[in-house]
Amino acid sequence: MKNYHLTKKDNQWKLTAEGNERASKVFETKKEGVQQSAEYLKNNQGGSLKIHLENGKIQEERTYPKSSDPKESKG
Repeated sequence: MKNYHLTKKDNQWKLTAEGNERASKVFETKKEGVQQSAEYLKNNQGGSLKIHLENGKIQEERTYPKSSDPKESKG
């Protein structure tokens, strides 16, 4: 499963695959980034999405599709 990060850089939110320098997708807002990143992962064999705060810390992690989540926790 691929890992992706949604981070803010240069006033844009960028979806980047772990280990890559170039963003797969670029968004104007975080909300748009979260929504469209979910669709991107669902349509591209899934993966883990780490959503970052503006300061760079990880806010939360989501797995797409949900059935691929290795954790048994709700949420």
